[in-house]
Amino acid sequence: MLPRDELLKGVENRETVARVIDLAEQAIKTWEIVPTDFLSPPEQMEIQTAFSRLVEIQLVAWGGYPQAERKRMAIARAEIPLDPSQVELTALDIAGNFLFDTASHRDFLGAILGTGIVREKTGDIIVLGERGAQVIVVPELAPFLEMNLKQVRSVPVQVRPIDISEIKIREPKTKEITTVEASLRLDAIASAGFGMSRSKMVDLIDGGDVRVNWKEVTQPSSQLKSGDLIAIRGKGRLEIGEIAVTKKERYRIQMTRYV
Repeated sequence: MLPRDELLKGVENRETVARVIDLAEQAIKTWEIVPTDFLSPPEQMEIQTAFSRLVEIQLVAWGGYPQAERKRMAIARAEIPLDPSQVELTALDIAGNFLFDTASHRDFLGAILGTGIVREKTGDIIVLGERGAQVIVVPELAPFLEMNLKQVRSVPVQVRPIDISEIKIREPKTKEITTVEASLRLDAIASAGFGMSRSKMVDLIDGGDVRVNWKEVTQPSSQLKSGDLIAIRGKGRLEIGEIAVTKKERYRIQMTRYV
C-alpha cells in the first residue's frame, strides 16, 4: 500500500490526488498500465510532486501535443517500460460553418458537456475559427460524441475521428523581456513582464486571476525564483529565466512571455 496520508498532506486537489493514488495501487497490484482521466495543470503538478518521492511507481503525462494543457497520465510499476504513446487519446474534428455565428472555446466546451459528458473525459479544445474545432477525448467516448454532438450555438456540426497528427497546433508566440527590479516580488516582476501597471497587477492578484506554477497566489509580495511560471487568465504566461544581481544590488531578470 502507498503512504496515502503522506501523499495527501498539504495538497489542494485532494479528491483528484486520492483517485490517482487508488489507480497507482491498482497498477502495482495488477502489473498493468492504468490511465487517469484528463487532469488540469495544477492537478498534474501536485500529482507529479507527490509521487516523485516514490520508487515503485512511475507516471507519464500526455495530452496529444507538446503544448497541451489538459493531459492524461499513464501509471505503471517502475519495472514496466512506459512512454507517452501508451497514454490513450482520441482526437475529434467538429466541423461546421461558423462564419456568421462565431463560437468560442466556451461554446464548444458547453456543447460537449451538454451531451452529458463530464469535463474529466475531455482534453484540450482547439478552436479553428469559422470552420469549427478539434477536441481530444478519452477513446471510449468518441463514438458517443459522434452520435450525440449535433449543434454548437446555432450551427449544425458533424463530428468525426481524426488522427492525433492532424491536430492543428498553433505555436505560441514568444517575446524575450529583460527587466531590472529592486526586489523579486510577484507584482513587480509580473507587471513588467505583462506590460501593465503595478496597481493593475495587484488587482489581478487580489482577484485570484494569477497563478504561479499553476497554484493561485493572492499575495503581491510573493517572492519569485528562476524557473517559475506565471499565468494570468486571458493574458498568457510568463516564464522566469536567469536572475542576476547588478552592481547596485538590484535584480536583472530575463523572462519569456508566451501569448
